[in-house]
Amino acid sequence: MSLKIVVLAKQVPDTRNVGKDAMTAEGTVNRAALPAIFNPEDLNALEQALRLKEQDADTFVGILTMGPPRAGEVIREGMFRGADTGWLLTDRLFAGADTLATSYALATAIKKIGGVDLVIGGRQAIDGDTAQVGPQVAQKLGLNQVTYAEEILKIENGKATIRRLIDGGVEVVEAPLPLVVTVNGSAAECRPANAKRVMKYKYAACPLEVAPEDTRKGLREERPYLNLTQWSVADVDGDPQQCGLSGSPTKVKEVQSIAFQAKESKTLSGSDADVEGLIKELLNEKIIG
Repeated sequence: MSLKIVVLAKQVPDTRNVGKDAMTAEGTVNRAALPAIFNPEDLNALEQALRLKEQDADTFVGILTMGPPRAGEVIREGMFRGADTGWLLTDRLFAGADTLATSYALATAIKKIGGVDLVIGGRQAIDGDTAQVGPQVAQKLGLNQVTYAEEILKIENGKATIRRLIDGGVEVVEAPLPLVVTVNGSAAECRPANAKRVMKYKYAACPLEVAPEDTRKGLREERPYLNLTQWSVADVDGDPQQCGLSGSPTKVKEVQSIAFQAKESKTLSGSDADVEGLIKELLNEKIIG
């Protein structure tokens, strides 16, 4: 069964390298000050999409991302691994979006793409850890959703069979298409970039990524697949009041890099008295309770 799949991907700041310049004066994440990476669980989601594509060569996989022009890197990386194309939502009106405004923007883009059978994204992004965007996209599109997916086992007769990793075990569910699926980091890792695809798509770019002095204009005219789609709020018929900071009821207060350091240590024996003393100390300090 051939499918039209949209993979939700986000270019995120590497939260392992948070420094003093991580926040802007407006209380948003200063992405320019942090190394940018492909959100890890979105890579797990991409792998699930590519496995479905392997089962039917006519299945189409596209990467949808929102961010500044440099977020086009996420689309290229997805294409290096097997995706067919991608769409970049980029506009100053999208800036500073929380999960509500982000899901609104993604939902309007998916409507514009049209005819989508499956939307797949990571469970959550490492810069927010909310796990809200996928379910909110499903709600805004009025689609069924399956969260905490570990593997899409099969899609037959318009229904997807999915294994979920949940607290206390695993369950297998069945849901009709069209469908939104969010994937855990425990799912299969994404395959590496393919060397031939890297050579084919390394010059793929969105319009805002192309500098006026770029000498590859002729190459992109000869090879239309190198021209990635770029959309603004107006292009997706979005409401500016529901995008970016205007559409975000929540704001980031502060970002910190916290390193735990042991200032003292205590050696305990395995005796009941030592164990009981430790528990009492933890209770008294309200570390556990």
